[in-house]
Amino acid sequence: METTQDDFSVLSMVMCLSELYGYKQICKQHCFLFIFAVVGKRLAVIGGGAAGFFAAINAASNHPEWEVIIFEKSKTLLGKVKVSGGGRCNVTHACFEPRELVKYYPRGAKELLGPFHVFQPGDMFDWLQQRSVSLKTEDDGRVFPVTNSSQTIIDCFVKEANECGVKIYTGYGMQSMKRVGDKWQLNFAEQDTLEFDAVIMTTGSSNQVYDLLQALGHTIVDPVPSLFTFNIKDIRIEDLAGVSAPACEVKIEGTRYRADGPVLVTHWGLSGPGILKLSAVAARELAFASYDFNIRVNWDTRFTVDSCLEYLKEWKQEHIKQQVKAYSAIKVPHRLWCGIINNYPKLGDTKWADVSNKQLEQIAEACCASYFRVKGKSTFKEEFVTAGGVSLKEVDFRTMQSKILPNVFFAGEVLDIDAVTGGFNFQAAWTTGFIAAQNIKGT
Repeated sequence: METTQDDFSVLSMVMCLSELYGYKQICKQHCFLFIFAVVGKRLAVIGGGAAGFFAAINAASNHPEWEVIIFEKSKTLLGKVKVSGGGRCNVTHACFEPRELVKYYPRGAKELLGPFHVFQPGDMFDWLQQRSVSLKTEDDGRVFPVTNSSQTIIDCFVKEANECGVKIYTGYGMQSMKRVGDKWQLNFAEQDTLEFDAVIMTTGSSNQVYDLLQALGHTIVDPVPSLFTFNIKDIRIEDLAGVSAPACEVKIEGTRYRADGPVLVTHWGLSGPGILKLSAVAARELAFASYDFNIRVNWDTRFTVDSCLEYLKEWKQEHIKQQVKAYSAIKVPHRLWCGIINNYPKLGDTKWADVSNKQLEQIAEACCASYFRVKGKSTFKEEFVTAGGVSLKEVDFRTMQSKILPNVFFAGEVLDIDAVTGGFNFQAAWTTGFIAAQNIKGT
């Protein structure tokens, strides 16, 4: 538990009072409980992640008359911020039109349209730049700090929290909450009960919290994994880990789900933005299928099977004396090209002059309609995202306040909101946290 100088001055006063009234064995923890009992209005932010910190900072900044306290169950703060983007922190995405921005959210698009008119990626740019954090936008629209370090964002948030007077307590896991009069009584593991005027829930996907909220009357949409790689064992992609095709389309057979984007071959199968996007939009259906399904990959979206066949006929004439495996005929790395035609063992050593029309058809299908069997998934450890959470029908998105529990607000992944990869999940956290912080004043 961290304390400020002001904490210690009040603490000294409490210790003196305890001596006066004969409580010689009073402990530091109980002094803090006394402090909580005598100050003015208090806001509890449950969860010390991205949404929690941003909500707490903005609440304390906008409403200095409130005491704002973050309670984090673990000993680690801003864990997902730390690992996001491979440690670089994909802060947001350079998409500044709300109607375009919501298209990246398989769940929550309709509900976020209004909030994105209040606080969108451009506002996050301004917020960070006003605090001397410079950002850069990469070619694919992802936004990172120019330092390429997530620690830059963490340091900014911690500094702002300290300057705004936000108190932060780690190792505090909330066990229960109940309404008593116009207050919320929160009970923490191995701690006494504390009272608050308002609560912002930013716990991410926590089964314990979901059970608690469900007991209080909220509907919880069952959480399932989102943003995961596809486990595939196939001779065509064996020993190709690290090879990436830049412009692919991936479809789940028998469904309407499809996604475009780069596809990366991994030790486990296929990943990359195209696969991750598809795993997000079809998250619930793939869970229902127990992650056992077929996909069709078009390795070069410039072509359909038919147009690729016509293109290959021209390619054949231009490279008639060369072996098929010598050069990639489509826009994929040469190693992947060889893997694609490995489905036809004798074809690789054949010269284009000897390739029949039937074989050209087979190559066109291999390029634009490669079928793979997916059996299982692999998530990104700390970076994983879930689909599911608090039902969006039970939240007022003008304020992020619960329609069921007075003075309880939600922000971030605790809600049934998730997005494709690229900084969109963080933007939802910033936006919902910002709006929740704005609206505690009316409670």
